[in-house]
Amino acid sequence: MREFHKPVMVAEVLSSLQPQSGQTFIDCTVGGGGHALEIVKRILPGGRLVGIDRDEEALRAAARYLGPYSENVILEKGNFVDLEAIAAGLGLQAADGVLFDLGVSSRQLESAERGFSFRYEAPLDMRMDTAQTVTARELVNSLSERRLAELMWKFGEERWAKRIAKFIVERRARRPVETTSELVEVILAAIPAGARTETIHPATRTFQAFRIAVNRELESLQAGLDAAIHLLPRSGRVCVISYHSLEDRIVKQTFARQAGRCVCPSALPVCACGAERRIRILTKRPVVPSEDEIRVNPRARSARLRAAEKI
Repeated sequence: MREFHKPVMVAEVLSSLQPQSGQTFIDCTVGGGGHALEIVKRILPGGRLVGIDRDEEALRAAARYLGPYSENVILEKGNFVDLEAIAAGLGLQAADGVLFDLGVSSRQLESAERGFSFRYEAPLDMRMDTAQTVTARELVNSLSERRLAELMWKFGEERWAKRIAKFIVERRARRPVETTSELVEVILAAIPAGARTETIHPATRTFQAFRIAVNRELESLQAGLDAAIHLLPRSGRVCVISYHSLEDRIVKQTFARQAGRCVCPSALPVCACGAERRIRILTKRPVVPSEDEIRVNPRARSARLRAAEKI
């Protein structure tokens, strides 16, 4: 069976969270349970781990992987945007530590039918929660040319966003863009050959953009981080692993705001962010994987870890 997710920077996560016997932890993106397993081992006896994921396949994998510790583990289907509601539903008033391991899992990328990867022929889907209705196909074939360009620039930082949007609209006027390979075909036609690099596939940023939009990842992250910090008691810790600059920027700015640093644009005459010091930032700069880990797990290359402590 393919791994659902090879956990990244496990030692660094444990060092940041410092789990102890009897504590309660929340893994907001439990995936296949890689990080969760190492945490739950360290909170025994008497500890409790809540694992959240919106992917039912991930929860099934986590249930198998964490089976020996089932008495100390609660798995919940949900989005961490609803973290406070999930915690309340479990009667959980606080958590000693909260972990976010963001992005898309190895299993999701390698499951061709999910449509996350441009490497496999599949319907344009990209939903982490297959119960939701909006898919990448719907966005690609319904948004205006302007909205498509905005989406690809905002969520993918794609410099050819306007040209790709124009080519998508021209293509779908003849017939809908239905599959991953059809979208790749449009992207390759839109981006001049001389503008492509050998280090990144031309479709990478566009696929990232549609995945983020379909799953509302950035909006969920902002709300989830605020909820996590609210749930922490004094000395409780939050740890976040991000995989691209858009995620990392939100984490950095949220931590700065919660640490009492004003993050308003300098042009504003009055601070509007209501900065109040709630946390102490533990990572002055993001922690990155070691070269040894990257050699073993190349997908760890873009990972960035930030951590903070409630005060």
